[in-house]
Amino acid sequence: MELTEQQGHIVITPTPEYKWNNIGDLYETFYKQYNGYNLKELINMFIKAEQEIIELINSYTDVELFQQGGRKWSSSTPSNWAIWKWIHINTVAPFKSFRTKIRKWKR
Repeated sequence: MELTEQQGHIVITPTPEYKWNNIGDLYETFYKQYNGYNLKELINMFIKAEQEIIELINSYTDVELFQQGGRKWSSSTPSNWAIWKWIHINTVAPFKSFRTKIRKWKR
């Protein structure tokens, strides 16, 4: 996302294909995309993604990370969240809602 914005492109969140009121369908595309991988492959992809997120966070200044409007894409919604909030919402927060789904799958 950062490289795209730095190259002068407009970043559309969550994606150009999905609007915020259609996030469930976006989740479904992820389920389909990663359905064919085994657990070891998924773990390796997770570790790589985690490292990329850490590098991304380290690339921001404190002002960019913690103040509203640090990047154009981060102020693209009425909430105008700071980048740290976007990172939280898209990495940690989904697991709270998935917890319920996982419990249902276990039954």
